[in-house]
Amino acid sequence: MWGSIISEWAGLLLRWLHVVAAIAWIGSSFYFIALDLSLRPRSNLPDGVQGEAWQVHGGGFYRIMKYLVAPSQMPDELTWFKWEAYTTWLSGFALMVVVYYLEADLFLVDKSILDLTPFQAGLFSLASLALAWLLYEAACRTGLAQRELPFAIGGYLFLVALTYAFTHVLSGRGAFNQIGAIIGTIMVANVFTLIIPNQKRIVASLIAGQAPDPKLGKASKERSVHNNYLTLPVVVLMISNHYPLLYATRFNWIIVAIILALGPVIRHFFNERHAGRKSPWWVWGVATVGVIAILFLSAAGPRAAKTSALSAPVTLANVEEIVMSRCSMCHAAEPVWAGIVTAPKGILLDAPEHIHRNIRLIGRVAAWSSAMPPGNITEMTREERAVLAAYLEQAR
Repeated sequence: MWGSIISEWAGLLLRWLHVVAAIAWIGSSFYFIALDLSLRPRSNLPDGVQGEAWQVHGGGFYRIMKYLVAPSQMPDELTWFKWEAYTTWLSGFALMVVVYYLEADLFLVDKSILDLTPFQAGLFSLASLALAWLLYEAACRTGLAQRELPFAIGGYLFLVALTYAFTHVLSGRGAFNQIGAIIGTIMVANVFTLIIPNQKRIVASLIAGQAPDPKLGKASKERSVHNNYLTLPVVVLMISNHYPLLYATRFNWIIVAIILALGPVIRHFFNERHAGRKSPWWVWGVATVGVIAILFLSAAGPRAAKTSALSAPVTLANVEEIVMSRCSMCHAAEPVWAGIVTAPKGILLDAPEHIHRNIRLIGRVAAWSSAMPPGNITEMTREERAVLAAYLEQAR
């Protein structure tokens, strides 16, 4: 009992920290991108200043100037933006360990997809996380990233290919989390391995009375732009575990492919507006088409037998038998599954009246998607999911 309670509270506290840190990091990132794009050159600016922007907030006016590389001398006070990114990744990785690695049999493994042990699934997750970042870093270090359009297309295809592979090795929920973790790791690594070190080199040059190398600022700006366009997809992927119709359906990898495309497109709209250029309103047409496509793809159901394959109409008694045998050991007033002391989310499925009350929810997580049982731990069959789906179709 205490192990389950500690795990639950660890997950809550880590998730809270992760969300707060992510808000701080993404908020500052979006702000500085908008600020950078809104800077305007003036005739009366100090030497080395690229441009300035006037802003109003909280009852006061702000005049902000940006030096293209660095001022001529080190300022007395300097604010660094790094701990938001570091805290986001550290808390996220700790949360990944608590939720996905320590409970891999529930959330990382789906034996109906691939029969992995929890250790194998965790090792695969860690190895792919490191390898994907190394490949990205190698592409940037070798100069491929300087060719922006080919690099963006290649990076997109790389992430889509990874998603397809993950959905055929891990559970749908685990696959979505894994691709989100890879993108998040790339973003934080950009801050840790290049942006902050380059800023430290610039500061060291100022202290030494030397002119900073302009290539350092250019390289940092390149990685910052990458982070800007990756932010919206990673946010969707990280909250997707609450939406089984995204991660636990037949075409889940295509849904991720659309999300990976829509995020940068939407960011393009705001970047153009912040730069003072004509707003690309076509973006919202593309976004609408993409969301509609996701809606239809999510309605395709899980990789399971079709209801048309059933030979006879199903009854509520058929549904009750399936739910009682596959779900009630956890969703009961007194769960009998090891490590579970209360029914998940307080949902009881241990009596006919409880099953009838939650029948739409059951359909969403076990018929229209394969989110439950988690990791298909109780081995619900495709035919049983088809029975649930058929009953819900009859009940409409």
